[in-house]
This record gives sequence, structure tokens and C-alpha cells, in this order.
Amino acid sequence: MGSVSQPQRRAVLTGGLVATAAVITGCSTKTDNGAASKASPVAAASPSASAAAPPETPSAVLKRLLEGNERWVKGSLQRPNQGVDRREAVDEEQDPYGVVVSCIDSRVPPEMVFDTGIGDLFAIRTGGQVVAPVVTGSIEYGPVTSGTPLIVVLGHQRCGAVKASYKALKERKPLPGDLQSIAEAVRPAYEAIAKAKHDDPVDAMVRTHARQTAAGLRRDPALAPLVKKGALAVVSAYYSLDTGRVEVLDGAPAA
Repeated sequence: MGSVSQPQRRAVLTGGLVATAAVITGCSTKTDNGAASKASPVAAASPSASAAAPPETPSAVLKRLLEGNERWVKGSLQRPNQGVDRREAVDEEQDPYGVVVSCIDSRVPPEMVFDTGIGDLFAIRTGGQVVAPVVTGSIEYGPVTSGTPLIVVLGHQRCGAVKASYKALKERKPLPGDLQSIAEAVRPAYEAIAKAKHDDPVDAMVRTHARQTAAGLRRDPALAPLVKKGALAVVSAYYSLDTGRVEVLDGAPAA
């Protein structure tokens, strides 16, 4: 696991954050201006998509991701940065421009949902996009070590983890094994939606949990200073399995 390098395209983080970055080992980072990728086995990538410079601000990253999602919805994928050239360009170091915290659900692959490629996203997936200390450390990695400017907490329609947790909490019957830890993590969302009647309480719980998780990350001691100075935005969002569309719930950065 290699050392972390600071990308030139973002301001170098100072103080305690740099000290933290210096001792982190693992995923190396650097600036990559997007070498043009070769055609994938499925379809040729658009030269403009693969050669586009990485977005550098929270609003620019969100715009890039939503544009990619729109292509996903319409079935007009560009599949940027998915060729051998791109794989080779980032084999030593990486510098993703976004963090996506999503569910392990096999129907919600972040790179496809946002039509991105190799080295574009830090993709963190847990059941019900639940965040615990070790997961928080993974989320902090990009913003703290290389200034990744956007985190998206992505809940989704018909989330099995949230549905099972809702049932367990409502019936007061614990889930087996460590699955109960997921139920406990989403308990605040359950308690929030239980205060009112909902046509689809599980869906309301998914949305509430995404908002609560994003709010918690904005208060995270390592992330809050970056949020305060506008270098980082934490957005909650919801993915529709029916349409493929991502809906921003809250936290969208100003243009």
C-alpha cells in the first residue's frame, strides 16, 4: 500500500489533516487529467467524456455526476475512462473527484449510475449505506488526503436492508447475527418516520436515513472544517430503481 501524494489541481491541506494524510497507507492519489480511453468491449467511450478535465469544486462535481446519471436514465452512456489506457494511467496513483456512499444492493452500482469510469470515484458500499467508524474513515480518506470536494450519500428505492430493519424495529424482533447492527444504525430514521403516517414508511425511512447520514458527515470533526470553508459538500440523494434517476434530497452546493 503506497503513500499518498497531494494533487496539484487542489489546494494542499494544512495542519492536522496533512499530518493525518502523511501516515495513511493504501490508495495512492495524484492528479490525472484523464488520458483518452480505448473503446470498451461493450461500446466506444466518447472522446470528450474520457478527456474531460476532472471537476474541482463541489458544484462542478455534482453537475458532472448528474449529467452522467441523465445519460444512464436515457440509455446514452459514454462510459468514460473505462479503457486500458485509463487503467494504465492510474495504476500508480489516483485522484478521484467524488465519494459515493451507497448500499451493497447489486442493482445500484455507483460507477454505472453516474456513468463514470476507473479512478473517478471513491465508492463505499455498506448494507443500507450505514456508516460506522471504520466506514467514516474510508469516507474521510479522499477529502482529507487529496481534497475530494463532494460526498454523495445515496439511498435507494426498495432497500432490502432498510426494509428488514424497519420490520425488526417495529416488531421488536432482532435480526440474526450482525445484521442487527444495521437495524440499530438506522434506528434514528425509524424513530423519525414513526412520528407520522406515511404511504410507504420504508421509502420514507430510506430518504430520512440518507439525510441523517449526510448531516452526520457534515458534523464529522475531520470533514466539518472543509464543509465550513466550502471546499467540501455532503449531499444526500435517492436512487429510483424504476427510472434509474438520482434525486438530490439536500445539501446541494451553490453554483
